[in-house]
Amino acid sequence: MKIFAGIFIGAMLGMLMGYFGKCASGACPLTSTPLRGAIYGAFLGFLFSFIK
Repeated sequence: MKIFAGIFIGAMLGMLMGYFGKCASGACPLTSTPLRGAIYGAFLGFLFSFIK
């Protein structure tokens, strides 16, 4: 349950960062699209869910 919560929260934060932090050139890997930001956020949320 903790892992799924980390993935969900990370995806939501990444999606918000991708939506509001758009890069003008599109070359920024985290903020070029909300989907890409959500994928990176979900991965980071997954990794952070293992920290005690």
